[in-house]
Amino acid sequence: MDRTAADPAAETAAPEAERVPTIASDLGVTDVTPDSLTLVPPFSAPEAAPRLRSAAARVLHANWTGTSTVPSRGLYPHQWSWDSAFIAIGLRHLSPLRAQIELETLLAAQWGDGRVPHIVFNPDVPAGAYFPGPGFWRSSTDGRGAGAPGAVETSGIVQPPVHALAALLVHRADPGLSRARGFLARLRPKLAAWHRYLLERRDLGGAGLASVVHPWEQGMDNSPCWDAPLARVTPAPARSFRRADLDHGTVSDRPTDLDYGRYVRLAVRYRDGGYADRGPGSADGPEFAVEDPAFNALLIASEQALAEISAELGEPEPERLARAGRLTDVLVERLWDPEAGLFLCRDLLAGPGGEGAPVPERAVGGLLPLLLPGLPPRMVDALVHTARGPHFGLGGPVELVPSYDLLGPVFDPRRYWRGPAWFNTNWLLERGLRLHGERGLAAGLRAALVETAAASGFAEYVDPYTKESCGTRDFSWTAALCVDLLSQEPAREPAAVVRAAGRWADRRTAGVRV
Repeated sequence: MDRTAADPAAETAAPEAERVPTIASDLGVTDVTPDSLTLVPPFSAPEAAPRLRSAAARVLHANWTGTSTVPSRGLYPHQWSWDSAFIAIGLRHLSPLRAQIELETLLAAQWGDGRVPHIVFNPDVPAGAYFPGPGFWRSSTDGRGAGAPGAVETSGIVQPPVHALAALLVHRADPGLSRARGFLARLRPKLAAWHRYLLERRDLGGAGLASVVHPWEQGMDNSPCWDAPLARVTPAPARSFRRADLDHGTVSDRPTDLDYGRYVRLAVRYRDGGYADRGPGSADGPEFAVEDPAFNALLIASEQALAEISAELGEPEPERLARAGRLTDVLVERLWDPEAGLFLCRDLLAGPGGEGAPVPERAVGGLLPLLLPGLPPRMVDALVHTARGPHFGLGGPVELVPSYDLLGPVFDPRRYWRGPAWFNTNWLLERGLRLHGERGLAAGLRAALVETAAASGFAEYVDPYTKESCGTRDFSWTAALCVDLLSQEPAREPAAVVRAAGRWADRRTAGVRV
């Protein structure tokens, strides 16, 4: 397969002397308005692109709280970990200062053991607005032994480590501002501690990969990949909790009560154990322990980004790059499945001998090791073939990769992570395709992302066949990643993306709600 290699990590801003001044740099973040966020980028964009960028910027401004961005005002009224990383990646094109503050706010809630909690709670939000809320997690008391902060309430579990990659990209958007504020110098020790926590405390399988101890940690909450591991968990009674998510979403789009009861049971057990990370063989070890390919691919990619951050600060870390290479080898050895044509999760509590067993479900996370430059070429070819084949249908029956196997026995085009297409996973996949020289496929995916984000009202996720909006609208990472895709240099921007922005503008002119 012919490819022209391209490294998305090599993206740079315009030279500092030529950079268009941003309102955030000049006036301070509190003075940024919706209109001032719609900056014309430092290149000539198609007429429709600034208008679409403006619409996305207004979503981000509406969801900005002053120090961070909520995923959505109704359904998710606090700060979420990997959401903030993706949001910062888009915000860097609009307000590099806001993007920096987004990540700084999240990492200010880091625990003493290095973990970055998946939710940082806003004390101004009513207690019943989200479940499980701060009264459930009790981080400042039950997490004290693990170093939970006392000044802010958080959850006790984590989400995928996209943060070093986000920090590097945010720095490159405005290196002068970043250096003046000491952005990377302040974040680097926090990011290093975060990675150290995952590589040491969460190496539950003993092979070097990080494990997740709750389905929410992987980010794809109710993926069919968790069905078998969760079947061992006795659910909490439905009467013991109230699901605030159903106040804002359609029941058919959300996880079932049975699954939610299991999520609650796992979280309670982890909390009541002081959020200690114990191995599967111990008496009070986890009831759920899975090595996930997407989580670990993002950890490896962020290790590489953190090495670049160290080099930028004049303190190269060749050992970190070497570790990323070793982890890639372990990922291949433990999670690659040649028959499935992608990477599979490993359930550490299944199978004989304590080695765990693969989970035989194809999900989008199994494609995301395409983010890694050190992946063997034969696996790159196999992953591209799988993405385009009948199980994921990219470029065929669907334009966006679904979260789960189109041919899978429990595929559901609308239910959360059991089939719908999500914007963050497709953004990551586009980046991986571009990295490995699959420019045509990446361009088509980029165009589909832009058009679908606009047509769906920046939906949380969509039906992969119809692209109908699911979940909530005006979703922050959808808007942010749309901005990022629209900010490609024109020399690299395919005509398909220009046409996608134009179709959005045509619908707006015709009075169609988007």
